Amino acid sequence: MTTESNQKKPLSPWWRHAAILVMIAGFSVLSFITVLTYNNAPPIPEKVTDAAGNVITTQDEIERGQEVFFKYGLMEHGSLWGHGAYLGPDYSAEYLHRLAEINQDTIAVAEYGKPLADLATPERSAVLAASAAALKANRYNASTKTLVFTAGEIESLKIQTAEWNTYFTKKDAAPGLPENYIKNPDETRVLAHYFAWAAWASVANRPGKDYSYTNNWPYEPLVANTPSTEIYIWSALSLITLLGGLGLILFIFGKFDFLGWKGDKGASHDHQTPPQKLSLTPSQWATAWFFAIVSLLFLLQTALGGALAHYRVEPGAFYGIDIAQLLPYNLARTWHLQLAIFWIATAWVGGGLFLAPWVGGKEPKGQRTGVFVLLGALVFVVLGSLFGQYLGINDKLGKLWFWLGHQGSEYLDLGRFWQLLLAAGLVFWLFLMWRALRPAIENPAKKELSSLFLYAAAAIPVFYLPALFYGPRTNFAVIDNWRFWIIHLWVEGFFELFATVLVAIMFHQMGIVSSRTATRLVYLDGILYLGAGLIGTGHHWYFTGQGTLNMGLAACFSALEVVPLTLLTLDAWDFIRLRDQQCSTCGEGLGWKQKWAIYFLMAVGVWNFVGAGVFGFLINLPIVSYFEMGTTLTANHGHAAMFGVFGMLALAVVVFCMRAMQSDEVWKGTEKYVRVGFWGLNIGLALMVVLDLFPGGVLQLWDVIDNGYWHARRLTFLMSGLYHTLEWTRLGADLVFLLAGALPIAIGVVRAFMKRDLRPTE
Repeated sequence: MTTESNQKKPLSPWWRHAAILVMIAGFSVLSFITVLTYNNAPPIPEKVTDAAGNVITTQDEIERGQEVFFKYGLMEHGSLWGHGAYLGPDYSAEYLHRLAEINQDTIAVAEYGKPLADLATPERSAVLAASAAALKANRYNASTKTLVFTAGEIESLKIQTAEWNTYFTKKDAAPGLPENYIKNPDETRVLAHYFAWAAWASVANRPGKDYSYTNNWPYEPLVANTPSTEIYIWSALSLITLLGGLGLILFIFGKFDFLGWKGDKGASHDHQTPPQKLSLTPSQWATAWFFAIVSLLFLLQTALGGALAHYRVEPGAFYGIDIAQLLPYNLARTWHLQLAIFWIATAWVGGGLFLAPWVGGKEPKGQRTGVFVLLGALVFVVLGSLFGQYLGINDKLGKLWFWLGHQGSEYLDLGRFWQLLLAAGLVFWLFLMWRALRPAIENPAKKELSSLFLYAAAAIPVFYLPALFYGPRTNFAVIDNWRFWIIHLWVEGFFELFATVLVAIMFHQMGIVSSRTATRLVYLDGILYLGAGLIGTGHHWYFTGQGTLNMGLAACFSALEVVPLTLLTLDAWDFIRLRDQQCSTCGEGLGWKQKWAIYFLMAVGVWNFVGAGVFGFLINLPIVSYFEMGTTLTANHGHAAMFGVFGMLALAVVVFCMRAMQSDEVWKGTEKYVRVGFWGLNIGLALMVVLDLFPGGVLQLWDVIDNGYWHARRLTFLMSGLYHTLEWTRLGADLVFLLAGALPIAIGVVRAFMKRDLRPTE
């Protein structure tokens, strides 16, 4: 059968059936895990008492402490149960370590009349064992919802309440935060009570189990918190799953050589008008505003990243300037993460609006006006949420902090009001996409690919809804569950699937692949990514109050996430060949006009394998995650995967669309900036990884194993030795990324925006 007849043959319906079955199975398991999260979350007692029944603290005070934690953006300064930022301590681990020390002294004085340091070795060993046993014992009564604290736990709460008050009020005590950051002593008091609850959940054994609510995390030898048997077993089984999955998928790809981005033999412009010969509709011209804003947000986000890196070498000053008064670390990190999501999402939203009229074949009436309305709403949400976060962490919003200020959950920091506006904006974007795609959806010859385009777009607002499923007093284990429904499923799952559709349509418009091949590629990527990625979401929940069932499922399916990422190395080579492919009828190059968009896609293939595949798999093994979670190895994976994959994908879309708005002559002046920016970004990111993030993460992991998790997260470790030297070298990599990467890209995109003038040459 000829290539032409192959392309006209309908795609097997089993592609669609397989994708639907994968989603049903994955979401069924993920929903079951979420239900278990509500049932298995560490309980928040209605009251905490001493042995005589005197009330020490209450559920209301613990939950008020969580509100303080969120309101002041402390998850963007330190972390809780390993999740959050890395300059401050892990508050739960730090409290637990001090609890162990204070409890040991309390027992030593009660038993021997002197502190632990003054005891002989036999007596000292007895105290250490008694202290660990006392803290491991679970004194929570589920029927009365009462938790009984020992004398050591009560003494620890008293001492640590004063210590945490000093930490958040004394100058230079909390790195990157200004003096008197939390001015109300009652707020620091209930915050300490919240830390006490988080530490209790970290050490007290689950009823009927020999491990804690957090599966014995953090590693703390003083309280006998060491890896459980389940951690070792599931780590080993996940490796077996990975090897089996790789073997199976390579066998399938070897047998069916039509899979992947190989392009169609004899590809030509015959079935599609190439972008350089298409006229642009008014709404497509309007999307240029989206891409100009993307470039400026990207530049600002990168500059904030440089400030954050400097905080890690000189937390008390920025080249002699105390910027913590105006831009504290937690606010800078909040804006850094929020801007990353904003500019990447804006690029994909703009790309969808740009490509939809070409796919639909017709410009809906009023589409341009709708694009500008959406643009205005986007700018309002971005500026409003960023300013609200500034007001929120400075306690300027009163009781409205959760709605208008800093909601406090990493990556989902924008206030609930801004979240609702963002969700409404995404729904309006979906409406605009539907209007543009409707003519193609009603055309049987174009229905399947255009429908997939719309379905992928619809998934974005739908799967943002879990961001609205919790409040400031919801159990932290439940909050973290829904938070990663957004971070992993929304950002790493359905946004990536939408980006795959965008790339498929871009290549289809260039004539590189047929509609049939593009459709098959979308189904294939959906099956591979979602097949492992849905249940694999649980690798974020190993130690946040989930049971070990989640650990087993997540460890194995998370290992399978490496399989499609391995295949992306083949994508990088396929993209090189696609760039040089010639039209079989006219002899014209199919991809050379968009070669820089293709270069960015090649970078996606490389960084997806390195950042998400290699570095992601490294830290997703339960035994590795147990020791490294919340260390620089997490940041290593985050930078290489978040920017290397999603950032590069977004920039590929931006470059493709802006190139389509310029004639060859005008593009020559823009291309030099894009070329420099491409290499600057890739070299800068590689230097970050090689000079600091990976070796620094290994050093920090080593220190965790040697001295305990608390030690590797303290400022005394971060600011000393080889680790600190590597942090200094990172600044050079940041400068390359900023000055040779982000800045030229911003200049090039703004220039392309100012000079967009499509005049096709015949």
